[in-house]
Amino acid sequence: MEVRELQEKNIWEGFLEGCSEKTFLHSWNWGEFQKAMREKVWRLGFFEGKDLCSVCLLVRVKAKRGMFVLVPHGPVLKDSIKDAQGTKREILSLLLGILKKTAQEEGASFVRINPIWERTQENVGLFKEAGFQRAPMQMHPEASWKLDISLPEDALLSSMRKTTKYLIRQAQKNPDITIEQSDNREDIQTFSKLHKLVSKRQSFTPFSYEYLEREFSLFSKEQEVTLFLGKVKGDIGAASFVLFWSGIGFYHHAVSLPQYTKLSLPYLLQWEAIKEAKRRGCKLYDFWGYVDPFKQPSHPWAGPTLFKMGFGGKAHEYVKTQDYPLKKSYWLLYAFELLRKIRRGL
Repeated sequence: MEVRELQEKNIWEGFLEGCSEKTFLHSWNWGEFQKAMREKVWRLGFFEGKDLCSVCLLVRVKAKRGMFVLVPHGPVLKDSIKDAQGTKREILSLLLGILKKTAQEEGASFVRINPIWERTQENVGLFKEAGFQRAPMQMHPEASWKLDISLPEDALLSSMRKTTKYLIRQAQKNPDITIEQSDNREDIQTFSKLHKLVSKRQSFTPFSYEYLEREFSLFSKEQEVTLFLGKVKGDIGAASFVLFWSGIGFYHHAVSLPQYTKLSLPYLLQWEAIKEAKRRGCKLYDFWGYVDPFKQPSHPWAGPTLFKMGFGGKAHEYVKTQDYPLKKSYWLLYAFELLRKIRRGL
């Protein structure tokens, strides 16, 4: 097997178009977004002869807690080799060699992978065998709730939880409620302010305005993102940041103000986003992060997950985030991240 750096967007995106397990974190534009955020990226292709069988995005991350090399939701595999353990073992071995070399050249203390591989005993074993260890915390979702939206709208509604369906209809009947779509930069600024307000209430670190604005700007160039605004008498009560890429709609960021809770805005907002994904030809809607609310009822994501589950769908669980330490300083970071995870109740 040979590894080559890929420079052509059409080859990269064309390969991903045919893969079933993928997220926008491996899209070409996500790499461009990382560059806009002053990070370095490498796009690798794994070839068997002339056959491209896997792609992998590497991102050098400069963080306050130290520099590292990240693989976000990758490597992405061609469907025909998803269960080929020998081929996956070879890809992982080659990738680790490149990751270690890149990390050393960049002065990074470790490498981190958020795999997009199904969480099976065999896949977990491949990472353990290669010398990886479980990371103290995740960078991106390790599990997601996904809905097949290829069915007609009536069928999607009938498959929803009874309460979810009722709340959508109640919001639809309310003359004070409107759902709008926006690509206005001023609305991104408003979303960012609301995001900060909600983060204080829910005790999480918000994304900066620069992060949100650059993500929106890059994906909007190809009309791959929309800001949904749920308004009550003209005032924004809920909003969501939805990406549309490679036949999938992604519910990436969202805010909801507590004073409008009784009006069920998020339910109608979500339904409108799902319908827009269908209009754009998407076959799948990815609600993003998921935890099992019955096994982890006190987890901060338990409530949001129950909300997502009401629309129908099923859970997809990936191999948990993996680290490969390269310097002793990694262990200070490990202790810091583990403590932060405990404090947040994650």
